Amino acid sequence: MMISSKTSRTVSQLLTRRLLRNSRTYLRPVVSNIRNASSLHGRGPSLDQITLSNDVHWQRFQSQRKNESLQLDLKELERKWMDELTGISAKAEKDHDDGDKQQPMKKQEHEEGQEGEKDKREEGNDKIKEREKDRKDLEEKSESQSSPTSSSATAGLPAGGNNGGDGNNNGGNDGNNRNRPKKHTPPEVYPQMLALPISRRPLFPGFYKAVVISDDRVMKAIREMLDRQQPYIGAFMLKNSDSDSDVIHSTDEVYDVGVFAQITSAFPSKDEKTGTETMTALLYPHRRIKIDSLLAPKGEAKDAPAEAPQESKDYVTEATTETQDVDESKNVMETDSNAQAVTTLEEEDLNPTEFLKNYDVSLVNVSNLEDDPFERKSPVINALTSEILKVFKEISQLNSMFREQIATFSASIQSATTNIFEEPARLADFAAAVSAGEEDELQEILESLNIEQRLEKSLLVLKKELMNAELQNKISKDVETKIQKRQREYYLMEQLKGIKRELGIDDGRGKMIETFKKRVENLQLPESVKNVFDEEVQKLSTLETSMSEFGVIRNYLDWITSLPWGITSKEQYSINSAKKTLDEDHYGMNDVKDRILEFIAVGKLLGKVDGKILCFVGPPGVGKTSIGKSIARSLNRKFFSFSVGGLTDVAEIKGHRRTYIGALPGRVIQALKKCQTQNPLILIDEIDKIGHAGIHGDPSAALLEVLDPEQNSNFLDNYLDISIDLSRVLFVCTANTLDTIPRPLLDRMEVIELTGYVAEDKVKIAEQYLSPSAKKAAGLENANVDLTEDAIRSLMRKYCRESGVRNLKKHIEKIYRKAALNVVKQLSMDDSPRIDKDNVEENEKSSEMSASASSGEETKDSNGIEIEKTKDSSESMKVSDDVKIRVNSENLKDYVGPPIFTSDRLYESTPPGVVMGLAWTSLGGTSLYVESVLEQPLQDCNHPSFERTGQLGDVMKESSRLAYSFTKMYLSSKFPQNRFFEKAAIHLHCPEGATPKDGPSAGVTMATSLLSLALNRSIDPTVAMTGELTLTGKVLRIGGLREKAVAAKRSGATTIIFPKDNLSDWEELPDNVKEGLEPLAADWYDDVFQRIFSGLTPEEANNTWKSQFELIDAKKDKEKEH
Repeated sequence: MMISSKTSRTVSQLLTRRLLRNSRTYLRPVVSNIRNASSLHGRGPSLDQITLSNDVHWQRFQSQRKNESLQLDLKELERKWMDELTGISAKAEKDHDDGDKQQPMKKQEHEEGQEGEKDKREEGNDKIKEREKDRKDLEEKSESQSSPTSSSATAGLPAGGNNGGDGNNNGGNDGNNRNRPKKHTPPEVYPQMLALPISRRPLFPGFYKAVVISDDRVMKAIREMLDRQQPYIGAFMLKNSDSDSDVIHSTDEVYDVGVFAQITSAFPSKDEKTGTETMTALLYPHRRIKIDSLLAPKGEAKDAPAEAPQESKDYVTEATTETQDVDESKNVMETDSNAQAVTTLEEEDLNPTEFLKNYDVSLVNVSNLEDDPFERKSPVINALTSEILKVFKEISQLNSMFREQIATFSASIQSATTNIFEEPARLADFAAAVSAGEEDELQEILESLNIEQRLEKSLLVLKKELMNAELQNKISKDVETKIQKRQREYYLMEQLKGIKRELGIDDGRGKMIETFKKRVENLQLPESVKNVFDEEVQKLSTLETSMSEFGVIRNYLDWITSLPWGITSKEQYSINSAKKTLDEDHYGMNDVKDRILEFIAVGKLLGKVDGKILCFVGPPGVGKTSIGKSIARSLNRKFFSFSVGGLTDVAEIKGHRRTYIGALPGRVIQALKKCQTQNPLILIDEIDKIGHAGIHGDPSAALLEVLDPEQNSNFLDNYLDISIDLSRVLFVCTANTLDTIPRPLLDRMEVIELTGYVAEDKVKIAEQYLSPSAKKAAGLENANVDLTEDAIRSLMRKYCRESGVRNLKKHIEKIYRKAALNVVKQLSMDDSPRIDKDNVEENEKSSEMSASASSGEETKDSNGIEIEKTKDSSESMKVSDDVKIRVNSENLKDYVGPPIFTSDRLYESTPPGVVMGLAWTSLGGTSLYVESVLEQPLQDCNHPSFERTGQLGDVMKESSRLAYSFTKMYLSSKFPQNRFFEKAAIHLHCPEGATPKDGPSAGVTMATSLLSLALNRSIDPTVAMTGELTLTGKVLRIGGLREKAVAAKRSGATTIIFPKDNLSDWEELPDNVKEGLEPLAADWYDDVFQRIFSGLTPEEANNTWKSQFELIDAKKDKEKEH
């Protein structure tokens, strides 16, 4: 390469015109450019490109040193520059000559091609002159109009910048991007191009995007593209954002709409995670394109040219869309080089991307996408544009990054046009490019060619961005406010401490310690607790009040001094008084009352009462919880109750460790603090529903320590961490069943069963307790309103059949509320006021007198209205004796609605196969019918089968199968001519299939049902039975006889059959329960059969199905004859 005298003049003029600041900063990049030009042997940029690049460095230098004022000796600087330039030129000529010697051409070949080369040189000179002319026209045009050249390497930043300077140089000025070339209008039609997949978000025309390429094949292809000055690719977004491939193998992997982008610069980089070499390329999208066809990679490149050697890792390859500009070919390169260059240009003009087929990369054929035509004065487009600008303004006030990008975009718009409304498409692309929308939403914006639709979609994405910005701003302000508040509080507290220190004012710690010590003086603390108290007080006196440990110790001392150490309530040992109290509160419950009287008698003899653990078990509504309150009242003890149903955290029983924030002692310690005695009555409700072991421990195991009399004298709470004596506490527990109570816990309790009430008990309870209480609560205590006994009995028979009285109480309260409504209506009709002039005047006078006599305080509300505060002087309404209401069985439905149960039994007359059984549930006893039917008539084609339904449990399924086998055996042995089970397809069912049923006491009932069906005999509907059956017919003992007896009586049964082993339980039942029931204690099933089928003769039993089986036998005989 040769540098002529014209080069020297150009450089001299350049220095004279441009150098106005520090020479050293400016000369370094200029000299570096020329050295690069010399070392690349013709492969680097031309001299004009060096000049334009130096203009870029000059613009950067001029912006950096804008405020400095330096005086330079231009002649001396020019002389030094020319000396250095002359040395570089000599070195470049020598290197060029050496290169020519290394590649000699044969003389003969030179003579043969000389004539053809001459033609090529002439053609090349013509092309060079034409391009030189085009370049001069472009430079003249750039003097009058600036072109956007500077850009940002971040996604979403629009292209735009300031003019580089005077003359023909149009380089943009960007201090952060030193190696960015100029951008010119790309070709409208381009051959096959490299397809590059983009992940996470698409590119938009006019906005830069930096991408990282890790595939070595794609990097090599891009380097050659930049060397050949064909830096155009197609960028398409991947459908799978997790993919990191740089090659497209199928069109299904990417969206078919992308952008035609120019690689403005590319430089090597490194992956921070893997440490592999990568390439970072800066892309500038020009327009939208669509994939027509894809040429998938075929394999590794075979004849790919070797990669050009790099001087260092920081080498940056630059791309430009224009061809090399040459001033005068005879002054720049030799004639042979010109001819070779022309040949290369012709080949590249035919297919400039032909070389990409040598690489294993993806190539695509694309077509350009043009925006749909639109009316610039469209009101919809103008409205959408205005709304987008409004949203931009709001976001810029919340996000500084948006503010910078919007400012850059505005500058680029103002340089090209004076009205943003003339560029709605570009505004929509900018909105999509800067917003963090979803991939699908951004791709839809890219694919939208209708400007109105594109603006709408961009506005939607931008609105979401505004919402995110507002939320972030709110969170940031909240956090900042909290931090400032804490800092302010800390600062003020420190100032307050300093002020108090200077004034000698106490912070209250001394008074607090003195209060704790006064409390202890009135308590009988054990020695171990006294030592702990003294240690904690000593710690408290040495700590600062602002320390977190100060609050922990203060709360701990408050709990210790709040417990009733040595304080007990005076107990009452009067048997008569206790009996009277228990009878006032509850009817019946003789077992419970006797146990409490025994407890009081022992206490009177010993002079003290030790803590006991009682457990009341019974159905809901029988008074388990209320009896606990009565016991506490009869013993003159404080009462405290808490429920452990569903409790899963052991800390609720034993407390939390006091190091935790908000730690508290357990429920037992809280009960002692509230009652302020060491001998209260603590009721633990729903102990059968306590949670089991989990991540927070086992609460039932924690209750063992609380309820065990051998351990609770030294109960250790986790919070207090000191021993507490619970031996004087009377614990009462309640449960509906004993099955779910842990066995170790059950062993520590004395169980007292509370059975359900019979009808007579309910009547007494309703008359003596429920009705007076409900009448008083309804305001009818002195009114003439009566609820008759027959109404109560009808209420129990048709509405409330449960074992307890809770539902009965609700219905009685409902009756009295309805009666109160009727009373008020009658009084309103009889005493309706007459409005006349005298009444009005009298009312006004009485109002004035009451206002003057009132002594209330007058205040004003927010509206300035005077308000007088007086005491509430409301009085209950007096009901005259003339108002009478009587509720009986006839008008009962007017108060509680139509009856729920219309009969006492499910069957008034039972068909064959239906028997009334008895069952025990957690809600008390209930009747359970067993039904058996023959699925089809007895025929020769039938096969014996047995089906059972009714949501039966495993135990009842086994009982039904056993009963089926037993009845077949029993029938065949007692009535051998009855062949019922040979052809019978039987279906056994227990009604109310939605209710799960299980238990070991249904064998007798099921066997009786099957025998009733086999003998075709109905059972007496007033007979109820219970008992488990063995395979040989032995009747086994059952549980819950009292509840079952109550259920039988409630269902209208007159005879009850139960196992003989339960005869002692029957004798212990109250007389009011046994009254009206005939007992039958069965030892074997034959006892049951003799009572149920007492009138059945053997002949009737054997001939029950005789006619059916005669037909079956005749048919068989007939078939045998044939």
